[in-house]
Amino acid sequence: MSQRYRITRALQENGNLEQTISLDECKQYFSSKSDFTYTSVYTVTGSTSMSIDGDFFMWNYIDTQIPFRYYQGDIYVSGINEAVIPMMIEVASELIADIQEG
Repeated sequence: MSQRYRITRALQENGNLEQTISLDECKQYFSSKSDFTYTSVYTVTGSTSMSIDGDFFMWNYIDTQIPFRYYQGDIYVSGINEAVIPMMIEVASELIADIQEG
């Protein structure tokens, strides 16, 4: 089972920033990254296929797409691929947010 991470501002006591990350802020941020694309449906394929509605920022890493999912003011990402850790740290840093496991 892979580890899941949450990029959040909920742990901060910031007078200058919103406590949550907005969808518009995410769209603006990720649109500035050439290796990310936005989609409102994430499809998982394998022996069966499943589509999930939501707000996904797909990171194109080598030949893999890794979803960063926006949900209720936070961004969630799986740590199944080790390459996601430095990217997750970069995203959290640039959005002035923290990383929480779980």
